[in-house]
Amino acid sequence: MVTVKSRKALLVLEDGTAFEGRTFAGEGEVEGEVVFNTSMTGYQEILTDPSYCGQIVVMTYPLVGNYGINPEDMESANIQVAGFAVREYEPAPSNWRSRMTLAEFLDREGIVGIEGVDTRALTRRLRLAGAMKGVISTEDLDPLSLAAKAGASQGLVGRDLVKGVSCREAYQWPTAESRHHVVVLDFGVKFNILRCLAGRGCRVTIVPAWTSADAVMAMNPDGVLLSNGPGDPEPITYAVDTIRRLIGRVPLFGICLGQQLLGIALGGKTYKLKFGHRGANHPVKNLLTGKVEITTQNHGFCVDADSIKDPEVEVTHVNLNDGTLEGMRHWGLPAFSVQYHPEASAGPHDAAYLFDDFVAMMEKGSADGGR
Repeated sequence: MVTVKSRKALLVLEDGTAFEGRTFAGEGEVEGEVVFNTSMTGYQEILTDPSYCGQIVVMTYPLVGNYGINPEDMESANIQVAGFAVREYEPAPSNWRSRMTLAEFLDREGIVGIEGVDTRALTRRLRLAGAMKGVISTEDLDPLSLAAKAGASQGLVGRDLVKGVSCREAYQWPTAESRHHVVVLDFGVKFNILRCLAGRGCRVTIVPAWTSADAVMAMNPDGVLLSNGPGDPEPITYAVDTIRRLIGRVPLFGICLGQQLLGIALGGKTYKLKFGHRGANHPVKNLLTGKVEITTQNHGFCVDADSIKDPEVEVTHVNLNDGTLEGMRHWGLPAFSVQYHPEASAGPHDAAYLFDDFVAMMEKGSADGGR
């Protein structure tokens, strides 16, 4: 029988709403923006996705931990979430790939995991009021005290979280082929994006988010990928400047935060969604083909399509739940982006064509003699 240590814990939102639970991993006190994810599986990928930096993640699916943790499904080298809340934790995983329990994984990195939370009520509260700052604590069990701490915490708006998750030095991703050289601006890139590029014969160089356009071009890339990443795009001015200087010089492909930064570089603005899009079941319509893709998403900010005045920038994808911008393309210059995650397996492969489009764009650039 697997034993799980347990202490009483509270998760309290900044509006004072309190949810009682108990720990299944870690202890102490953490703060972050409280968000919910509607995926039925994929908790390991969620935990290690750098886009979740600064957030306490609540899973809407009630049973979590049942297939354990394995080394192949990591999306970064470490856990990235501030805290983790579930309805029911399963301490005895059953899966041939499992190498440790979810509790062991969280404990190893000192992350607080709590169960017994009324996740349906918590999700409903966040849907009605919007994503809020919150605190999980096993030390201070006074709801009023924790609500005050949550309200005084930093939150995500106006905060640069990219510098905390980007690589510090450039490195290469292993690949068996080398048809095209892709430089990835690392705003918090997921490993599977790199795997998808390498699987298409790309030599991949990952560079820090603050790398200049001149330094990028000195690497002689066939294309540049603008990666996903956490938080508010507006403070990431250094990346916007780099992207603005790269537009038209080399093919660009933006994913998630990469789309938001590209949108700002093209003259647009971004705004914060009420409770964001996080899950593996978001329907997106491709306006170019009329097809609907089932997508994985993780973002709390969005590009305002009406704010981009360049007539050659066209919306290519929209979210069928709320009509928000999910993809765009510049028809005069080699640049396109999507707000969702084409490397994930929601469809399971509905959006994989986007990497093929990027490769085709690089091949066209090579045929045209480069830019």
